[in-house]
Amino acid sequence: MTGHSDAVPVLTSSFSVSVDVDQVLAFRLARSGLAVRAARGLAEAAACPASDFARDAALLALAARAEGVSRDAYDRAVDAGELVLAHIVRGAIHALAPGDFALYGRALIARDDGELAAQLGQQVKRLAAEKGFAPSEALDEVATATKDALANGRALDKNGLHEELRKRVRADFMPWCRSCKSHHVAPMLWRYATVEAGVRLDSERRYRPGKAGRVPAASEAVRRFLGFYGPAKPGEFAEWAGLARSHAQRLWDQVAGELAEVRVAGSVGWVMSEDVGALESPPLGKGIRLIPPGDPYLQTPNRALLAPDPNLRKRLFRPVASPGAVLSDGRLTALWRVRVKGRKAEVTVEKIGRLRRGELEEEAQRVAQLRGAAAATVVDN
Repeated sequence: MTGHSDAVPVLTSSFSVSVDVDQVLAFRLARSGLAVRAARGLAEAAACPASDFARDAALLALAARAEGVSRDAYDRAVDAGELVLAHIVRGAIHALAPGDFALYGRALIARDDGELAAQLGQQVKRLAAEKGFAPSEALDEVATATKDALANGRALDKNGLHEELRKRVRADFMPWCRSCKSHHVAPMLWRYATVEAGVRLDSERRYRPGKAGRVPAASEAVRRFLGFYGPAKPGEFAEWAGLARSHAQRLWDQVAGELAEVRVAGSVGWVMSEDVGALESPPLGKGIRLIPPGDPYLQTPNRALLAPDPNLRKRLFRPVASPGAVLSDGRLTALWRVRVKGRKAEVTVEKIGRLRRGELEEEAQRVAQLRGAAAATVVDN
Protein backbone atom coordinates (compact mmCIF):
# COMPACT_ATOMS: atom_id res chain seq x y z
CA MET A 1 0.00 0.00 0.00
CA THR A 2 1.21 3.48 -0.76
CA GLY A 3 0.06 6.82 0.57
CA HIS A 4 0.31 8.56 -2.82
CA SER A 5 -2.82 10.61 -3.52
CA ASP A 6 -3.63 8.65 -6.71
CA ALA A 7 -2.91 5.25 -5.21
CA VAL A 8 -5.49 2.54 -4.76
CA PRO A 9 -5.11 -0.58 -2.62
CA VAL A 10 -3.97 -3.74 -4.35
CA LEU A 11 -5.60 -6.55 -2.43
CA THR A 12 -5.16 -9.55 -4.72
CA SER A 13 -3.21 -10.48 -7.83
CA SER A 14 -6.42 -11.26 -9.76
CA PHE A 15 -9.90 -9.79 -9.88
CA SER A 16 -12.15 -11.40 -7.30
CA VAL A 17 -15.45 -10.15 -8.76
CA SER A 18 -16.72 -9.05 -12.16
CA VAL A 19 -20.12 -7.36 -12.49
CA ASP A 20 -21.94 -5.26 -15.08
CA VAL A 21 -23.27 -1.72 -14.88
CA ASP A 22 -26.86 -2.88 -14.33
CA GLN A 23 -25.79 -4.84 -11.25
CA VAL A 24 -23.92 -1.84 -9.86
CA LEU A 25 -26.87 0.50 -10.35
CA ALA A 26 -29.31 -2.01 -8.86
CA PHE A 27 -27.04 -2.50 -5.83
CA ARG A 28 -26.74 1.26 -5.31
CA LEU A 29 -30.47 1.76 -5.85
CA ALA A 30 -31.30 -0.78 -3.14
CA ARG A 31 -28.71 0.60 -0.73
CA SER A 32 -30.08 4.09 -1.32
CA GLY A 33 -33.51 2.86 -0.22
CA LEU A 34 -35.14 3.37 -3.61
CA ALA A 35 -35.73 -0.21 -4.75
CA VAL A 36 -38.97 -0.36 -2.75
CA ARG A 37 -40.71 2.39 -0.81
CA ALA A 38 -41.06 0.95 2.70
CA ALA A 39 -42.59 1.66 6.09
CA ARG A 40 -39.40 3.09 7.54
CA GLY A 41 -38.70 6.05 9.79
CA LEU A 42 -37.21 9.30 8.53
CA ALA A 43 -33.84 8.63 10.17
CA GLU A 44 -33.63 5.23 8.47
CA ALA A 45 -34.63 6.79 5.14
CA ALA A 46 -31.76 9.28 5.64
CA ALA A 47 -29.14 6.59 6.26
CA CYS A 48 -27.39 7.93 3.16
CA PRO A 49 -27.41 11.69 3.85
CA ALA A 50 -29.84 13.57 1.61
CA SER A 51 -28.75 16.94 0.22
CA ASP A 52 -31.07 19.87 0.91
CA PHE A 53 -29.40 22.29 -1.50
CA ALA A 54 -32.47 22.67 -3.73
CA ARG A 55 -35.82 23.67 -2.25
CA ASP A 56 -37.43 20.75 -0.35
CA ALA A 57 -34.88 18.32 -1.82
CA ALA A 58 -34.33 16.37 1.40
CA LEU A 59 -38.07 16.17 2.09
CA LEU A 60 -38.75 14.82 -1.41
CA ALA A 61 -35.80 12.41 -1.24
CA LEU A 62 -37.01 10.88 2.04
CA ALA A 63 -40.60 10.68 0.76
CA ALA A 64 -39.33 8.63 -2.20
CA ARG A 65 -37.97 6.08 0.28
CA ALA A 66 -40.47 5.99 3.14
CA GLU A 67 -44.23 5.59 3.28
CA GLY A 68 -46.43 8.24 4.83
CA VAL A 69 -43.97 11.16 4.80
CA SER A 70 -45.59 14.58 5.21
CA ARG A 71 -44.14 18.06 5.56
CA ASP A 72 -45.51 18.34 9.10
CA ALA A 73 -43.93 15.04 10.14
CA TYR A 74 -40.63 16.07 8.54
CA ASP A 75 -40.62 19.47 10.29
CA ARG A 76 -41.49 17.90 13.64
CA ALA A 77 -38.69 15.36 13.30
CA VAL A 78 -36.17 18.10 12.42
CA ASP A 79 -37.24 20.29 15.36
CA ALA A 80 -37.16 17.36 17.80
CA GLY A 81 -33.71 16.23 16.65
CA GLU A 82 -35.10 12.90 15.44
CA LEU A 83 -33.76 13.90 12.02
CA VAL A 84 -30.75 16.19 11.79
CA LEU A 85 -30.49 18.97 9.22
CA ALA A 86 -26.96 20.34 9.17
CA HIS A 87 -23.88 21.25 7.15
CA ILE A 88 -21.78 18.09 6.84
CA VAL A 89 -19.86 16.60 3.85
CA ARG A 90 -18.56 19.26 1.44
CA GLY A 91 -19.92 21.87 3.85
CA ALA A 92 -23.38 21.32 2.32
CA ILE A 93 -26.70 21.03 4.15
CA HIS A 94 -28.01 17.47 4.39
CA ALA A 95 -30.70 15.60 6.28
CA LEU A 96 -29.23 12.62 8.12
CA ALA A 97 -29.80 10.22 10.98
CA PRO A 98 -28.91 11.72 14.40
CA GLY A 99 -26.46 8.93 15.16
CA ASP A 100 -24.43 9.84 12.05
CA PHE A 101 -24.12 13.58 12.76
CA ALA A 102 -20.59 13.35 14.16
CA LEU A 103 -19.44 10.77 11.59
CA TYR A 104 -20.30 12.84 8.52
CA GLY A 105 -19.49 16.08 10.31
CA ARG A 106 -16.68 16.59 12.84
CA ALA A 107 -15.00 13.22 12.17
CA LEU A 108 -14.22 14.24 8.58
CA ILE A 109 -12.72 17.67 9.32
CA ALA A 110 -9.02 17.60 8.44
CA ARG A 111 -6.57 18.34 11.26
CA ASP A 112 -3.58 18.91 8.97
CA ASP A 113 -3.46 22.52 7.74
CA GLY A 114 -2.66 21.56 4.15
CA GLU A 115 -5.54 19.09 3.99
CA LEU A 116 -7.85 21.50 5.80
CA ALA A 117 -6.98 24.24 3.30
CA ALA A 118 -8.04 21.90 0.47
CA GLN A 119 -11.27 21.14 2.32
CA LEU A 120 -12.08 24.83 2.89
CA GLY A 121 -11.40 25.71 -0.74
CA GLN A 122 -9.54 28.23 -2.85
CA GLN A 123 -10.98 31.38 -1.28
CA VAL A 124 -9.78 30.43 2.20
CA LYS A 125 -6.42 29.28 0.81
CA ARG A 126 -5.98 32.68 -0.81
CA LEU A 127 -7.03 34.58 2.31
CA ALA A 128 -4.69 32.50 4.47
CA ALA A 129 -1.77 33.28 2.16
CA GLU A 130 -2.61 37.00 1.93
CA LYS A 131 -3.36 37.56 5.62
CA GLY A 132 -0.87 35.14 7.10
CA PHE A 133 -3.13 32.87 9.15
CA ALA A 134 -3.37 29.07 9.35
CA PRO A 135 -6.64 27.45 8.22
CA SER A 136 -6.93 25.61 11.55
CA GLU A 137 -6.53 28.90 13.42
CA ALA A 138 -9.35 30.45 11.40
CA LEU A 139 -11.64 27.45 11.80
CA ASP A 140 -11.12 27.37 15.58
CA GLU A 141 -11.84 31.09 15.94
CA VAL A 142 -15.01 31.03 13.82
CA ALA A 143 -16.27 27.81 15.45
CA THR A 144 -15.77 29.34 18.91
CA ALA A 145 -17.57 32.50 17.80
CA THR A 146 -20.41 30.39 16.40
CA LYS A 147 -20.83 28.52 19.68
CA ASP A 148 -20.81 31.82 21.56
CA ALA A 149 -23.41 33.35 19.22
CA LEU A 150 -25.74 30.36 19.73
CA ALA A 151 -25.14 29.91 23.46
CA ASN A 152 -28.05 29.12 25.77
CA GLY A 153 -30.12 27.55 23.01
CA ARG A 154 -30.29 30.68 20.89
CA ALA A 155 -31.53 30.22 17.30
CA LEU A 156 -30.42 32.50 14.45
CA ASP A 157 -31.15 32.57 10.73
CA LYS A 158 -28.19 32.85 8.35
CA ASN A 159 -28.22 36.66 8.30
CA GLY A 160 -28.48 36.81 12.08
CA LEU A 161 -25.58 34.39 12.47
CA HIS A 162 -23.42 36.43 10.10
CA GLU A 163 -24.22 39.59 12.04
CA GLU A 164 -23.10 37.95 15.28
CA LEU A 165 -19.93 36.59 13.67
CA ARG A 166 -19.00 40.08 12.46
CA LYS A 167 -18.83 41.13 16.12
CA ARG A 168 -16.66 38.20 17.14
CA VAL A 169 -14.10 37.33 14.46
CA ARG A 170 -11.27 39.27 12.89
CA ALA A 171 -11.68 41.13 9.61
CA ASP A 172 -9.11 38.88 7.90
CA PHE A 173 -11.74 36.13 7.71
CA MET A 174 -14.45 38.36 6.22
CA PRO A 175 -13.94 39.22 2.55
CA TRP A 176 -16.39 41.44 0.68
CA CYS A 177 -19.35 39.54 -0.76
CA ARG A 178 -20.65 41.13 -3.96
CA SER A 179 -24.00 39.32 -3.89
CA CYS A 180 -24.65 40.25 -0.24
CA LYS A 181 -23.01 43.66 -0.60
CA SER A 182 -21.37 43.24 2.79
CA HIS A 183 -18.41 41.66 4.54
CA HIS A 184 -19.03 38.24 6.06
CA VAL A 185 -17.00 35.17 6.97
CA ALA A 186 -15.84 33.27 3.87
CA PRO A 187 -18.61 30.80 2.94
CA MET A 188 -16.75 27.50 3.33
CA LEU A 189 -15.11 28.73 6.52
CA TRP A 190 -18.36 29.60 8.31
CA ARG A 191 -20.07 26.45 7.03
CA TYR A 192 -17.30 24.21 8.34
CA ALA A 193 -17.28 26.24 11.55
CA THR A 194 -20.88 25.12 12.10
CA VAL A 195 -19.69 21.54 11.52
CA GLU A 196 -16.88 21.95 14.05
CA ALA A 197 -19.30 23.56 16.52
CA GLY A 198 -21.89 20.78 16.12
CA VAL A 199 -24.61 23.16 14.91
CA ARG A 200 -27.87 22.02 13.27
CA LEU A 201 -30.81 23.80 11.63
CA ASP A 202 -34.45 23.75 12.65
CA SER A 203 -37.50 23.62 10.38
CA GLU A 204 -37.43 27.42 10.03
CA ARG A 205 -33.86 27.24 8.74
CA ARG A 206 -32.41 28.76 11.90
CA TYR A 207 -29.04 27.68 13.26
CA ARG A 208 -29.06 26.30 16.79
CA PRO A 209 -26.83 24.14 19.01
CA GLY A 210 -26.92 20.44 18.15
CA LYS A 211 -25.88 17.21 19.83
CA ALA A 212 -23.11 15.69 17.76
CA GLY A 213 -22.13 13.15 20.41
CA ARG A 214 -18.93 11.14 20.46
CA VAL A 215 -16.80 11.50 17.36
CA PRO A 216 -16.24 8.05 15.79
CA ALA A 217 -13.27 6.89 13.75
CA ALA A 218 -13.43 8.71 10.41
CA SER A 219 -12.59 5.51 8.52
CA GLU A 220 -16.16 4.37 9.20
CA ALA A 221 -17.22 6.91 6.56
CA VAL A 222 -15.33 4.89 3.94
CA ARG A 223 -17.32 1.78 4.88
CA ARG A 224 -20.58 3.71 4.67
CA PHE A 225 -19.64 5.29 1.35
CA LEU A 226 -18.83 1.92 -0.20
CA GLY A 227 -22.05 0.51 1.22
CA PHE A 228 -23.96 3.14 -0.78
CA TYR A 229 -21.69 3.76 -3.78
CA GLY A 230 -19.45 0.72 -4.17
CA PRO A 231 -17.60 -0.42 -6.14
CA ALA A 232 -15.59 2.80 -6.03
CA LYS A 233 -12.08 4.24 -5.77
CA PRO A 234 -10.43 6.49 -3.18
CA GLY A 235 -10.70 9.53 -5.44
CA GLU A 236 -14.48 9.09 -5.64
CA PHE A 237 -14.69 8.93 -1.86
CA ALA A 238 -12.55 12.09 -1.64
CA GLU A 239 -14.88 13.97 -4.00
CA TRP A 240 -18.06 12.79 -2.26
CA ALA A 241 -16.77 13.64 1.22
CA GLY A 242 -15.05 16.88 0.19
CA LEU A 243 -11.59 15.77 1.38
CA ALA A 244 -8.05 16.26 0.13
CA ARG A 245 -6.89 13.18 -1.79
CA SER A 246 -4.19 12.43 0.79
CA HIS A 247 -6.73 12.59 3.63
CA ALA A 248 -9.18 10.31 1.81
CA GLN A 249 -6.44 7.85 0.89
CA ARG A 250 -5.30 7.60 4.51
CA LEU A 251 -8.83 6.77 5.68
CA TRP A 252 -9.23 4.30 2.81
CA ASP A 253 -5.98 2.55 3.74
CA GLN A 254 -7.34 1.93 7.23
CA VAL A 255 -10.12 -0.33 5.86
CA ALA A 256 -8.25 -1.80 2.87
CA GLY A 257 -8.15 -5.27 4.44
CA GLU A 258 -11.97 -5.35 4.45
CA LEU A 259 -12.35 -4.66 0.72
CA ALA A 260 -12.87 -6.83 -2.34
CA GLU A 261 -11.63 -5.88 -5.78
CA VAL A 262 -14.24 -5.56 -8.53
CA ARG A 263 -14.08 -5.12 -12.32
CA VAL A 264 -16.89 -3.15 -13.94
CA ALA A 265 -16.87 -2.52 -17.69
CA GLY A 266 -13.09 -2.63 -17.83
CA SER A 267 -12.58 -0.43 -14.79
CA VAL A 268 -11.49 -1.47 -11.30
CA GLY A 269 -13.12 -0.48 -8.02
CA TRP A 270 -13.59 -1.78 -4.51
CA VAL A 271 -16.52 -2.81 -2.37
CA MET A 272 -16.81 -4.06 1.20
CA SER A 273 -16.10 -7.81 1.12
CA GLU A 274 -19.31 -8.47 3.04
CA ASP A 275 -21.28 -6.79 0.22
CA VAL A 276 -20.03 -8.93 -2.67
CA GLY A 277 -23.08 -11.21 -2.59
CA ALA A 278 -25.47 -8.25 -2.58
CA LEU A 279 -23.57 -6.68 -5.48
CA GLU A 280 -23.72 -9.85 -7.57
CA SER A 281 -27.45 -10.45 -6.91
CA PRO A 282 -29.10 -7.09 -6.11
CA PRO A 283 -32.89 -6.79 -5.84
CA LEU A 284 -34.74 -5.22 -8.75
CA GLY A 285 -36.31 -1.81 -8.35
CA LYS A 286 -40.10 -1.59 -8.38
CA GLY A 287 -42.40 1.31 -9.14
CA ILE A 288 -41.98 4.90 -10.23
CA ARG A 289 -40.16 7.52 -8.17
CA LEU A 290 -39.77 11.24 -8.77
CA ILE A 291 -36.48 11.97 -7.06
CA PRO A 292 -35.27 15.55 -6.62
CA PRO A 293 -32.08 17.18 -7.86
CA GLY A 294 -29.31 16.42 -5.38
CA ASP A 295 -30.88 13.11 -4.33
CA PRO A 296 -28.32 10.64 -2.91
CA TYR A 297 -28.88 8.43 -5.98
CA LEU A 298 -28.00 11.36 -8.27
CA GLN A 299 -24.64 12.12 -6.66
CA THR A 300 -21.41 12.08 -8.67
CA PRO A 301 -20.54 8.35 -8.29
CA ASN A 302 -23.73 7.36 -10.16
CA ARG A 303 -23.93 9.99 -12.87
CA ALA A 304 -21.94 8.44 -15.71
CA LEU A 305 -23.58 5.05 -15.15
CA LEU A 306 -27.10 6.41 -14.79
CA ALA A 307 -26.86 8.74 -17.82
CA PRO A 308 -24.08 7.43 -20.10
CA ASP A 309 -25.08 9.80 -22.94
CA PRO A 310 -23.11 13.05 -22.40
CA ASN A 311 -25.92 15.28 -23.69
CA LEU A 312 -28.45 13.69 -21.35
CA ARG A 313 -25.98 14.01 -18.49
CA LYS A 314 -25.58 17.74 -19.19
CA ARG A 315 -29.35 18.24 -19.11
CA LEU A 316 -29.81 16.27 -15.89
CA PHE A 317 -26.78 17.55 -13.97
CA ARG A 318 -26.63 21.30 -14.52
CA PRO A 319 -24.46 23.76 -12.55
CA VAL A 320 -27.70 25.37 -11.30
CA ALA A 321 -31.43 24.59 -11.55
CA SER A 322 -31.09 20.91 -12.36
CA PRO A 323 -34.26 18.91 -12.98
CA GLY A 324 -35.19 15.86 -10.95
CA ALA A 325 -35.11 12.30 -12.30
CA VAL A 326 -37.97 9.90 -12.90
CA LEU A 327 -37.02 6.31 -12.14
CA SER A 328 -39.21 3.49 -13.45
CA ASP A 329 -38.33 0.12 -11.89
CA GLY A 330 -34.93 1.60 -11.09
CA ARG A 331 -34.18 2.91 -14.59
CA LEU A 332 -33.89 6.56 -15.59
CA THR A 333 -36.89 7.20 -17.85
CA ALA A 334 -37.56 10.95 -17.66
CA LEU A 335 -36.56 14.33 -16.25
CA TRP A 336 -39.06 16.38 -14.25
CA ARG A 337 -39.68 19.82 -12.83
CA VAL A 338 -42.47 21.19 -10.68
CA ARG A 339 -44.03 24.64 -10.56
CA VAL A 340 -46.52 25.45 -7.82
CA LYS A 341 -49.14 28.16 -8.29
CA GLY A 342 -51.38 28.54 -5.30
CA ARG A 343 -52.99 25.17 -4.62
CA LYS A 344 -52.04 23.65 -7.96
CA ALA A 345 -48.80 22.05 -9.05
CA GLU A 346 -47.70 21.54 -12.63
CA VAL A 347 -45.23 18.69 -13.05
CA THR A 348 -43.45 18.89 -16.42
CA VAL A 349 -41.98 15.61 -17.64
CA GLU A 350 -39.40 15.13 -20.41
CA LYS A 351 -39.56 11.46 -21.37
CA ILE A 352 -36.51 9.48 -22.36
CA GLY A 353 -38.13 6.06 -21.95
CA ARG A 354 -41.46 4.34 -21.38
CA LEU A 355 -43.57 5.41 -18.40
CA ARG A 356 -46.71 4.00 -16.79
CA ARG A 357 -48.95 7.06 -16.80
CA GLY A 358 -51.12 6.08 -13.84
CA GLU A 359 -48.14 5.53 -11.52
CA LEU A 360 -46.50 8.72 -12.78
CA GLU A 361 -49.59 10.75 -11.92
CA GLU A 362 -49.73 9.15 -8.44
CA GLU A 363 -46.14 10.17 -7.79
CA ALA A 364 -46.78 13.67 -9.13
CA GLN A 365 -49.67 13.98 -6.69
CA ARG A 366 -47.38 12.95 -3.84
CA VAL A 367 -44.87 15.64 -4.83
CA ALA A 368 -47.65 18.23 -5.09
CA GLN A 369 -48.88 17.51 -1.57
CA LEU A 370 -45.37 17.74 -0.15
CA ARG A 371 -44.95 21.10 -1.88
CA GLY A 372 -48.20 22.38 -0.36
CA ALA A 373 -50.50 21.97 -3.37
CA ALA A 374 -53.82 20.15 -3.42
CA ALA A 375 -53.54 18.67 -6.90
CA ALA A 376 -51.00 17.99 -9.63
CA THR A 377 -51.21 18.15 -13.40
CA VAL A 378 -48.65 16.22 -15.42
CA VAL A 379 -47.53 17.99 -18.60
CA ASP A 380 -45.34 16.38 -21.26
CA ASN A 381 -42.45 18.50 -22.42
